[in-house]
Amino acid sequence: MPTYINISNRFNSKEKVILYHGSCLDLLKDIPDKSIQLVVTSPPYNIGKEYEKKIKIDEYVYQQSEVIRECVRVVKDQGSVCWQVGNYVNNGAIIPLDTILYPIFNDLNLVMRNRIIWQFEHGLHCSKRFSGRYETIVWFTKNTKDYVFNLDPIRVPQKYPGKKHFKGPKVGQYSCNPLGKNPGDVWDIPNVKNNHIEKTEHPCQFPVGLIERLILSLTNKGDWVFDPFVGTGTSIIAALRNNRRGIGAEIERKYVKISNDRIRKAINGELPIRPLDKPKYDPNLYNSKLTIPPWGHNNSNRKQLKLLEDTGAYLVENR
Repeated sequence: MPTYINISNRFNSKEKVILYHGSCLDLLKDIPDKSIQLVVTSPPYNIGKEYEKKIKIDEYVYQQSEVIRECVRVVKDQGSVCWQVGNYVNNGAIIPLDTILYPIFNDLNLVMRNRIIWQFEHGLHCSKRFSGRYETIVWFTKNTKDYVFNLDPIRVPQKYPGKKHFKGPKVGQYSCNPLGKNPGDVWDIPNVKNNHIEKTEHPCQFPVGLIERLILSLTNKGDWVFDPFVGTGTSIIAALRNNRRGIGAEIERKYVKISNDRIRKAINGELPIRPLDKPKYDPNLYNSKLTIPPWGHNNSNRKQLKLLEDTGAYLVENR
């Protein structure tokens, strides 16, 4: 039997899910000071996507500063803010958005804990520069020392789980944590493209697993997670899946409808989610013509791929 959870469109501290159709600044007016444990979002990058109008970079920074200032107001003293951004592109030149937004957080006396690199393998193919294959998550805390950080729920498998101390008082004992290791600040997580199980029509959707790692480490059960640019509801879904409460605002009606549908399916256990620990697809493990180079695999072909041992480069020689 489906589980019923009310999806409210206004802030109410007794609710579990709040999805607001409109500007996040309007929603923020109703959220009390210091009531949110985690603000996590991926704002528009000002690159002219269908849900945004490209504006001058100074105006964009001003708009972001308004939202950031209000988000910081509603965050608890032990809470965190995570802003996931990419690059602003103007006439082929890129500006890393986290670098121009950092002064806003710094002026609000927030402390940067990590600049997390989210790397992935799929995206647009550039012809005049290296293709962009990463974005950043800047994590700030409101307090310099007393803040929530739970490492154990997000540990990843040890590289050498059987490694032991070979000398000293702990000789013979395992030298690594049996629960796993810290995932570090470079996260290799597939982005949501056409073949991703979570894909919707939103052009810049981020994966549930990415947000789950932040929620598990920076909040506790029952805490509020707020996304001012919630898109297709990913942050709310990640919160609900881990016994937290989710709030989000979205200005585009069609994405609000998608969010509602996805949240309902997540509540009832019907939403397809890619597990964070699922191995990435390796085309070399499959017998596919797409993995066979045009010069073939043996020395009898007209062309051969040869490794140059002295440089580590590859050279295609005519035969």
